[in-house]
Amino acid sequence: MTQIDFYTHAADKYHTACVLCAKAVERGLRVMVYTPDAATTERMDKLLWSTPAVGFIPHCRASDSLASVTPVIVDHNTDTLAHDDILLNLHTEQPLFFSRFHRLIEIVSTEENDRTAARERFRFYRDRGYEIHSHDIGNKGR
Repeated sequence: MTQIDFYTHAADKYHTACVLCAKAVERGLRVMVYTPDAATTERMDKLLWSTPAVGFIPHCRASDSLASVTPVIVDHNTDTLAHDDILLNLHTEQPLFFSRFHRLIEIVSTEENDRTAARERFRFYRDRGYEIHSHDIGNKGR
C-alpha cells in the first residue's frame, strides 16, 4: 500500500518540493513531481536547475528520451510514468494514479485555499484506508 506523507505549514511550497526531491535523490530514489499545469511545470524546472545553490537536481519531463534514467521527472502530463518510487503531488486534487507509487508526498502551504484543498485530499486518502503521516515543517522548508 502506498505510504502517504503530508508536509504541512510550508512557507514556500515549491522550495520545499525541491528540498524533498534533493533528499530523495541523495537516497537513490526517483521522484515524479506532478504539477497542475505547464506554468507550474516550468517553474519547478527552473527551480530544480538552481537547487541547491551550488548545483542542481537532475530532472526532465516525462516525454524526454532520458526520462527512464533521470532521477526526477517534472510534468503535468501523466501519459507516461517512468517509475513508481515517489510521487510528489503539487496538484490541488489527488492524482488518480497515486496508488501505483510506493510513496506519495503532499506539501501544504500556509495559504488557506491550499490548506482547504489539502484537507480534502487527506480525507480522500484516509477514507480509503491509507495510513497517513503528517510532518509539521513550519519554517524548516526555507
